[in-house]
Amino acid sequence: MTKIIAYHVRQDEEPFILQWSKKNEVEVKSVPFELHPDTVEYAKGYDGIIFKQRSKLDTDASIYQTLKNYGIRQLSCRSAGIDTIDLHAAALNGIKVTNVPSYSPHAVAELVLMQAMQLIRHYPEFKERLDNNDYVVDGLRSRELSEYVIGIIGVGRIGSTVAKIFHSLGATVLGNDPVKNLELEQAGILTYVEKNEIYRKADIVTSHVYLSRQNIHLIDQDAFSKMKSTAFLINDSRGSVVNTADLITALEKKQIAGAALDVVEEETKIFNLKFDTQTPVANYNRLKELTNVILTPHIAFYTDIAVERMVKQALDDALTIIQGKHSSHEISFKGE
Repeated sequence: MTKIIAYHVRQDEEPFILQWSKKNEVEVKSVPFELHPDTVEYAKGYDGIIFKQRSKLDTDASIYQTLKNYGIRQLSCRSAGIDTIDLHAAALNGIKVTNVPSYSPHAVAELVLMQAMQLIRHYPEFKERLDNNDYVVDGLRSRELSEYVIGIIGVGRIGSTVAKIFHSLGATVLGNDPVKNLELEQAGILTYVEKNEIYRKADIVTSHVYLSRQNIHLIDQDAFSKMKSTAFLINDSRGSVVNTADLITALEKKQIAGAALDVVEEETKIFNLKFDTQTPVANYNRLKELTNVILTPHIAFYTDIAVERMVKQALDDALTIIQGKHSSHEISFKGE
């Protein structure tokens, strides 16, 4: 019988793993820890691996050689992001890497809508007032969403879904992406513009790009300096896309009006953990102190539909490659 090991499995993923295992007559062993040099030995004797991790497994490239020695020929990631993997080292050792590029664009887009509405309606500020028994509404009047310009940086599957939702609610939508979805533009859902125009015109800037070397600190002080003082930033893509220190400065100096962040730099030191006092990340602690910031612990993907698709698609891809077939979700190393 084919055997697959699933690394870093949460309890809520187990039922979907069991369903898939029974349906496909494949043994799947779940372990709660991530795949690293000190846990790779658990993969010995298995035909394939699915995994999802918060921290990089490429700090020691020898792990790929070890997997090759074990006969592992694939790594199937239960998420869209593959920035934890050294694709070059994997390719050198004949290991194919897959991801789940479209587990549920609606899951992320719905969170964006929630964040936008909370920012627009000044929910964080009202909550602070209520927490202090202040029930006065003066100074926090809102504009309606139909008056807003939404700027989307990264108009892929998720960004396109975000565009459709905001357009359907009457907002004007601007988009920026190296690859244009002409159907969206022809349907009048959005207009493609340069990033600088988004920064200048958008009332809400929302990021939906993959993490790459080019996108690290894509949104920084230069971007904030171009934005309206009344504008909001939403980041549900990758933490390193936004320069956190620059964001804090922009918020403190009121260069922008507020932010909603589901991802942050150094989040692997915080998320899925509990602390008796402050977190070990100073910038995150400062963000928590700001009343115009909404923080969530990387939950954009966390819906029943998305979790099921992530688990089952990752397992499907693992089995496909184990059987010597090609998966359409294979990620190739492109070089430097």
